[in-house]
Amino acid sequence: MIIIFVNCYRVFLPTLPALAAGALAVSLFNYAGADEKPPLPLSRAHAHNDYLHTRPLLDALAHGFTSVEADVYLVDGELLVAHTRFELKPARTLRKLYLDPLRQRAGQAGGRLWPNGPPLTLLVDIKADATASYRALARLLAEYQDIVSVVRDGRLEAKAVTVVVSGDRAREVIAADNPRFVGIDGRLSDLDSNEPADLLPLISDNWTQHFHWRGQWAFPEDERQKLREIVRRAHDRGRRVRFWATPESQALWQELVSADVDLINSDDLAGLQRFLQNLE
Repeated sequence: MIIIFVNCYRVFLPTLPALAAGALAVSLFNYAGADEKPPLPLSRAHAHNDYLHTRPLLDALAHGFTSVEADVYLVDGELLVAHTRFELKPARTLRKLYLDPLRQRAGQAGGRLWPNGPPLTLLVDIKADATASYRALARLLAEYQDIVSVVRDGRLEAKAVTVVVSGDRAREVIAADNPRFVGIDGRLSDLDSNEPADLLPLISDNWTQHFHWRGQWAFPEDERQKLREIVRRAHDRGRRVRFWATPESQALWQELVSADVDLINSDDLAGLQRFLQNLE
């Protein structure tokens, strides 16, 4: 699933040229070249701050990533994608950068992003104004019911894209929605929660607040066992696990894989792709 941050903040910036905005909707089958086949999906690959890459979403898909993260702000009723409010641009909407291209690709591939592959996780990190931002997100996702997973009357209908809300989460409001187009990104404090897995599908937390190891020297055995216990408890309740603030270290990636951590957080698309492909 995916994360987007939302914050209400009025900006007055010039609109990007129509040509630049239109280029965002380029066919997702055009990866590195017309004769190249799209890569196989990498179930553990999560593109942290995906929107900072040259081609948001498209670069991640071109490297086989099955999970992407976007920060969003709510501005005049529109969800804009940016790392900070000072970088907001009217043309960089969640709709244009992510939902429209995902619908296009699913339409070209028979309703899925990869043949017989997993759904894409869209992690939406809401930065502020949790309720207003979530309400705007729910209205937007309702327009994409053909590709976005939904929980209706307590029953999950899995589709091409699964959306997970992180950051400033309006948990009670989200839980009460029916139909509901998002899940909630939990924290380690939620490991023993009794909420259903469709509502709380993911446990994410800051690596540096729970582990001292930074991928150098040997992984302390007590921390290795702590990591595996976290994963076991999450998996027992049907939830996936992700850590952010992890160093871009192959030694650390290897320990995450060995512990069966579900999503590996990275900004190094090519590096993580090579690492995971070599393992397979």
